[in-house]
Amino acid sequence: MNIEPKLVDKAEIYAHRGANDRFNESTVTAYEIAARDEVDALELDLRMTEDDELIVMHDASIDRTTNGSGQVSDYTFEELMEFETIEVFQQEEKREAIPALEEVFQTFGKNEHYYIETRLVNGKTEMEKPLIELLKAYGLLDKQYVSFQSFSEESLEKLQDLVPSIPLTLLFKKGEFNLQKAKKVAYPAIGIEANDVSLQVVNELHQQGKEVHVYFTDLATQKQEQKRVQQYDVDGYFTDFIGYTKKLLEE
Repeated sequence: MNIEPKLVDKAEIYAHRGANDRFNESTVTAYEIAARDEVDALELDLRMTEDDELIVMHDASIDRTTNGSGQVSDYTFEELMEFETIEVFQQEEKREAIPALEEVFQTFGKNEHYYIETRLVNGKTEMEKPLIELLKAYGLLDKQYVSFQSFSEESLEKLQDLVPSIPLTLLFKKGEFNLQKAKKVAYPAIGIEANDVSLQVVNELHQQGKEVHVYFTDLATQKQEQKRVQQYDVDGYFTDFIGYTKKLLEE
């Protein structure tokens, strides 16, 4: 098995929605636990409220992770604050507010790197400008502190226009990876679901000078898949099991 050398000295660990194996995903506490674990970046998904507030949440609706229901975009931020994220860990129910992106920046400041996923809002590039303004306000608009990722090329193009200096990652949906496209695009990193990762894919992207960042959609097989893709010298892991990934990379 001939492996092209990876592009980073050591593969990076990105806390997927925070330390979500120990606390409610995408909450300040989940990110605090991840920060204590000394990850390379906190991975954050953005959504926008009806009154244009950026919040940290993966889903378009609040149904799965909170005690409420409905679309994020149908609520004002103040209305969303009436709900709580809710999850059970070791038979103990944990509750915590949905965080505004600004609260995350207030909590961690320049002590962490933020790997932020943007998306279109009702088919439009609405969140990029307020995101940049917020990063500026907290002195975080620097590649030392932030990277951007998106499944939307339109969003990435908008970000590139606004701040050409920040690294961008083009994400591909599971089962929709296109190697030729990934090799051609100008972005320095490509995000791929583990099932679509092979030695050939990693080698060809490395030959193009692109980093390969792997995400996982199946918790049951994630550890096994991390072990498999490690053999191919991938450059970054969006992990739901920080402790496991750290041990794996130290072996």
